[in-house]
Amino acid sequence: MGTQVISEILQRAADGGRISPDEALLLYTEAPFHALGEAADVVRRRRYPDGIVTYLIDRNINYTNICVTACRFCAFHRAPNHAEGWVLPTDEILRRCAEAVDLGATQVMLQGGHHPECGVEYYETLFAEVRRAFPELVIHSLGPSEILHMAKVSGLDIAEAIRRIRAAGLDSIAGAGAEMLPARPRRAIAPLKESGERWLEVMEIAHRLGMESTATMMIGTGETHDERITHLRMIRDLQQRTGGFRAFIPWTYQPANNHLKGRTQCTTLEYLRMVALARLFLDNIAHLQSSWLTTGKDAGQLSLHLGADDLGSIMLEENVISSAGARHRSGLVELVRMIRAADRIPAQRDTRYNHLRVHRTPHDDPRDERVVSHFSSIALPVVEVQ
Repeated sequence: MGTQVISEILQRAADGGRISPDEALLLYTEAPFHALGEAADVVRRRRYPDGIVTYLIDRNINYTNICVTACRFCAFHRAPNHAEGWVLPTDEILRRCAEAVDLGATQVMLQGGHHPECGVEYYETLFAEVRRAFPELVIHSLGPSEILHMAKVSGLDIAEAIRRIRAAGLDSIAGAGAEMLPARPRRAIAPLKESGERWLEVMEIAHRLGMESTATMMIGTGETHDERITHLRMIRDLQQRTGGFRAFIPWTYQPANNHLKGRTQCTTLEYLRMVALARLFLDNIAHLQSSWLTTGKDAGQLSLHLGADDLGSIMLEENVISSAGARHRSGLVELVRMIRAADRIPAQRDTRYNHLRVHRTPHDDPRDERVVSHFSSIALPVVEVQ
């Protein structure tokens, strides 16, 4: 197809029209980079004419690294009974929540492996303890894979498992475990994990029960361009039915210390093209978050000119992606300056993208140098799961 056809598709997308998967593939592989980015930025400006780019202060707390699923790309997990396996005591989780609150966090993300003994009851107790001690923290946690696992351990159906953990304190569901939803690449990188269709089914049940979530995509493990577009199409189709995804977050595979190994098969340019394409294709998802943690701060800043309206979290704690080699760090002061240098207005948000503090001028910018990324290597003894 010629440049005229590409230009027509870009114009239609920029004007708010829907593009097909075939058209998306054409744009992703052949559209001039600047034209693709400009069209995505037009969509962003129409959605968010105030020029605000948001960020979040939260903490990722991994409650266990013990996992029976053993995804090939994961450097974090340990098999049951492994000498390096652990489960965080609840008191330690609460201590980390307290630190997060002291640093201004509004959200906590509790995630971990598929521990063979962790059923719904474990999560009910954990969420209830966090909610009791820190009612100001939003619990945006777990993913469909963890929900499926806990439901299986406890012998419950998905809806009942979700109802119970929601009643205990879970506010919304993370997009964790999506990786690649199409069957071929998913089997290659996570053969023991649920299918992409099953992942979407859990999200659909949660959405219909009134819970919102995010959606993610990991690229760079050997999937084709067409499979990347198929992943976007599967997300968009579910969003069309439920409207439950509040944001989409693409990120790149990190190749260190895992069984998949190999350098990520996604260049920075490919990632940036995906950010722009996602803004055009996912016309029914409000927010697009750039992953500076896996691509670096320069790429994160550039993505703000390619349709992204959010830079996610400072990452007060992160153990999973950093175990596979991600080492891009940032502090609150630096992140706000990065947004401002992209000619955007920084704003702290909450989980639902409500603005908590808008930094209209440099005079309004935060000064707290304590709020920085922290990647830890946890080495704790296994404790009994109650």
